[in-house]
Amino acid sequence: MQIVFYLFGLTAVFLIFRQRRYSSKIISAILGGFWLWMGTVYHWIFFTEINPAAHIFAATFVLQGILIIYYGLIRGKLEFNFDKGIREYMGLGLIASGILIYPIVGYIIGHRFPDNPTFGLPCPTTMFTLGVLLLGSNHIKRLIVIPFIWSIVGFMAAVSFGIKEDVLLLLSGIIALVVILFFKRKNVDEHQAVTL
Repeated sequence: MQIVFYLFGLTAVFLIFRQRRYSSKIISAILGGFWLWMGTVYHWIFFTEINPAAHIFAATFVLQGILIIYYGLIRGKLEFNFDKGIREYMGLGLIASGILIYPIVGYIIGHRFPDNPTFGLPCPTTMFTLGVLLLGSNHIKRLIVIPFIWSIVGFMAAVSFGIKEDVLLLLSGIIALVVILFFKRKNVDEHQAVTL
């Protein structure tokens, strides 16, 4: 499964830079799929055995997946692209943190597969999601709420399990919130006309 998650994640990043007509819809489907999977498989099936609150986490993650798919895939309200600016570079930093830096830090402090949280699981994938959303149109403020809340809740829960690398999750949530509140993106409407 790990390879599949990375393939989907890297596909989303590729489509941000190589715009095609349906790039943003595919990116939305990938992000939404991640959150639906984390909600149903990880939280509902596995994590409920450890933490009864995981039922709430599961419902919240599924809701986030549905919202991303609704706004991005069904309504076409999300446009993802890279325009050089502070917001975009911070987004790339968060994407890199979720895919690459998080597992490296985990490895350095002694967490080994399969005991370390890897990309495709809630904490690193939330960091990735926050990064991608920073590269999205200005309609995404409502979509950052659940990932931001999870950056706090997930950090507190993970630290209790000794997953110290989740300080990166908390920092990602704070960074994303500050960037979205204070660094508005350029008008992305011109990107909607990109053709195959």
